Amino acid sequence: MEQLGQVLVAVVTPMRSDGEVDWPGVEALIDGCVTQGADGIVVSGTTGETSTLTDAEKIQLVRTAKQVAGSRARIISGGPSNETAHAIQLARESAAAGADGILLVTPYYLKPTQAGVLTHIRMVADATDLPVILYDIPGRAGIPLAYDTILRAAKHPNVVAVKDAKGDFAQVSHVLGETDLAYYSGDDTHALAHAAIGAVGVVSVTANIASAAYRRMFDAVNANDFAQALEMHRALEPLVRATMTHIPGTVSTKYILHGLGRIGSPRVRLPLVGPEEAEAAVIEADIAEVGEIPGVDFSDFRPDRNAAAGGALPRIPGAARRNA
Repeated sequence: MEQLGQVLVAVVTPMRSDGEVDWPGVEALIDGCVTQGADGIVVSGTTGETSTLTDAEKIQLVRTAKQVAGSRARIISGGPSNETAHAIQLARESAAAGADGILLVTPYYLKPTQAGVLTHIRMVADATDLPVILYDIPGRAGIPLAYDTILRAAKHPNVVAVKDAKGDFAQVSHVLGETDLAYYSGDDTHALAHAAIGAVGVVSVTANIASAAYRRMFDAVNANDFAQALEMHRALEPLVRATMTHIPGTVSTKYILHGLGRIGSPRVRLPLVGPEEAEAAVIEADIAEVGEIPGVDFSDFRPDRNAAAGGALPRIPGAARRNA
């Protein structure tokens, strides 16, 4: 989808060892992803630790990403909140900061009815002129986006796409047949499978590490070269496994990026913590199975379990000080 990109990276938020945002690290990571072929960057999403970021940090991430990417990639503001009023505020501030779109997650924890979910979607979509990608992730939100809710939300002119992390391929096919919505795979394991049934792209965590490989996969899809796309999918499988299956993707991705020397610290904010010894060992075993992948060289991979241990408490709590 040219409007919002095809290879979208749900970027981590690099942090210093004290848990404060590493702004030069943010710039370097985003520039690296875009240079390797990402045409969309999602900041302050789940992978970016949105729940522990202040509002000021979230908006600065939009500004920074926009400045770094320029015209090379679209900038999508993730989240933005499970509280409708707060989500509206963040959507408006993101638009003012230069965001090109909003990734709107199903309201989490509260478990509203589908009528409440639909009202939330419509009110946030009304708040700006930005295109909205609905984020269907019942594993985190606690509730799915029901089929009828998606169809009704699709009637809003600003609702243009769905990021699917539910894995209901029958529903995806059904929605694609009934609406003009674009679909993005929201699960790295399913990226090629989603593309095979009509998804326009992926919002990927593993692409923090391997943007070039996802670019090659979707270039192959665009060229109807399924054999090349499948080859890339298979090459990525052990890396996707390392990133997505053992511990939260944010933690494993930072651990791997730090081991590659791409970020200065693998630090995450509490309650996230770095991998335990056994978890780190499994991740490293998966990495050992990775062969040749465009843009990634694991020959000098040096994971640092000590640097990754524990988690940080930021100076300003995110939820307590929204406007800090």
